[in-house]
Amino acid sequence: MYTLVIGNRNYSSWSLRAWLYLRLSDIAFDVVRIPLFTADWRERIDAYGAAGRVPILLDGDLRIWDSLAIMAHLEEAHPSALGWPAEPSARALARSISAEMHSGFMALRDELPQNLRVRRLLERGALSAACQDQIERVTRLWGECRERHGAGGDGLFGAWSIADVMYAPVALRFATYELALDDEAARYVRSVQSLPAIEEWVQAAKDELEHLDFIDARTPAEDSPLTLA
Repeated sequence: MYTLVIGNRNYSSWSLRAWLYLRLSDIAFDVVRIPLFTADWRERIDAYGAAGRVPILLDGDLRIWDSLAIMAHLEEAHPSALGWPAEPSARALARSISAEMHSGFMALRDELPQNLRVRRLLERGALSAACQDQIERVTRLWGECRERHGAGGDGLFGAWSIADVMYAPVALRFATYELALDDEAARYVRSVQSLPAIEEWVQAAKDELEHLDFIDARTPAEDSPLTLA
């Protein structure tokens, strides 16, 4: 049995990605939740011998951290697990946009932090130019993927794939801050929200008791304890 170490469901988007992958892949696992920025949270994470961040997958004596590494490990071990699109051009695009999400969109992450318990209307004009550009980049990518490869399902490439796991937290951010979106992007956000696994995670987030004031207040990264890299 695997064990997945996660942070707060309400705030930890990378924890959501690893957890969602396991759920969509129908792989059994236990969860250890460590509320971030509370009491001895750093020591509790460090006890698992990883990089001091969540998520961490425990597989026997193995400790795998970073969401993409966790997904790659599980995909190798479970042939029926959620994977990449089968068609080569779709697979190449899916991997490219997932890598872009993994390493980029820092302004979007900073100014639109995951916060699943709230709904807060933000006008795009209140965001930095960089954040606005990144929102446009995401929605253009979604539109391109759906137009070229989206037939036959609600995911970016039709059937749900690793690319959707990577972008699901972004869709939830857009819902949290009630951003005005084009029809295709809004439809995709609704599709993500309607996944039973997402509904389960969001409900669990609402039941959490911790509040991180610096996220609730959307504190800029330079004044925040949150590390975005």
